[in-house]
Amino acid sequence: MTNFMYIFCLIVWGLNFIAVKIQGTPVSLELSLTYRLVITALLFLILAWLMKPQGKPQKQDMPFIIVFGVCNFAFSYLCLYYATMLSSAAIVTLIFSLKVILTPIALRIFLKEPLHRRVLLGGILGVIGVGVLIYPTLHSFSGLADFKGILIAFLGTLLTAIGDASSARNAKRHIDPVYANAIGFAVGSVVMCGIVWMEGQRMMIPTSFTYLSALLYLTVIASFLAWLFYLKLVERIGGAKSGYMVALFPVIGGIASVLIGESTVSIYLIVGCLSSCIGAAIALGFKIKPILR
Repeated sequence: MTNFMYIFCLIVWGLNFIAVKIQGTPVSLELSLTYRLVITALLFLILAWLMKPQGKPQKQDMPFIIVFGVCNFAFSYLCLYYATMLSSAAIVTLIFSLKVILTPIALRIFLKEPLHRRVLLGGILGVIGVGVLIYPTLHSFSGLADFKGILIAFLGTLLTAIGDASSARNAKRHIDPVYANAIGFAVGSVVMCGIVWMEGQRMMIPTSFTYLSALLYLTVIASFLAWLFYLKLVERIGGAKSGYMVALFPVIGGIASVLIGESTVSIYLIVGCLSSCIGAAIALGFKIKPILR
């Protein structure tokens, strides 16, 4: 079961931005994200009500859970949605893998945790990987859009790192992740509903198979089930080993991007993805031994 959960999270989250690309824009990205967050929040709230786990957050914990929800689920997701439309899912997945470098930096800044030298080395390789992959787009007509997408993806990844630091603080307070996710997704939902309302958008749900299947994937599989399995993995094999899967996200995203015809196989794609994977693995302190033992 541990092997299944690990592979499930690896593949599902590695294909996250591919699903966003397939979902498209029959409605605004803000509205699509609102649907995703609202449904996921309801699922986690029901789960919290059924499980009633220990580790309820206290009043003083709420600001940090709010930061977690706003950064990880609302603004971060929105940035990554826009980046996926402006650029390719492969590039966004690759940039998102830089969270294994940005999160330790955020932990150092906000929680005063030690920053290991391997993070710097891994970060250099990760940046090289991004540079190699985007180099060909700088000479194309769409280079400006790709560059904007890259900047927005980096901003989204940075916001995720800040949210991760808040999540780490919550974990130190022994707040059960089910409560943190339920409240976090609920807060993200409220923020996105506010944005949609201020923009004056009309609520409508596209009925195309492509849109609904992508929404179902992003909501039930990528946001709800994957998070549940990941939390179980952290319990069984620890957070460090569970985090190793992030190092393989660029490969999963790159292969899927080629399969849907968004990207073409090239030396830039191969070298960029491999460099980012190696950099992420180094930053995580990966060691060559069975991960799931």
